[in-house]
Amino acid sequence: MTTDPIADYLTRVRNAIKAKHRTVEIPLSNIKKAITEILHDQGYIQHYKLDSEANVQGTIKIALKYDPNTKESAIVKLKRVSKPGLRKYAKTNALPKVLNGLGIAIISTSKGVMSDKEARKMNVGGEVLCYVY
Repeated sequence: MTTDPIADYLTRVRNAIKAKHRTVEIPLSNIKKAITEILHDQGYIQHYKLDSEANVQGTIKIALKYDPNTKESAIVKLKRVSKPGLRKYAKTNALPKVLNGLGIAIISTSKGVMSDKEARKMNVGGEVLCYVY
């Protein structure tokens, strides 16, 4: 059992990218599912599949996205921001811009998990989970 499931999720994806794997399997939870949906909507991963028959908890199978010519991953860096030992919150007017808007910050708000751009549109703040670029 891990104390920080989001950090475990990010580490599994990071390790799969470094090893040039096409897919990665991650234990399923609602917040991991929401993060995966955001990564898919923003174009950082090709597609994903929820497999609840694998075990009691279920798994998420993520197909990673690589450039066909250079073989570089669409995800350059995944960085965990808010940790169990030190939570980081941001108000609406102080939401972070990752690489001047080229990357995304994933925010856990009272209206669900969303990207920083969606949070600005909905005028909500929350816990800054991670940066992706």
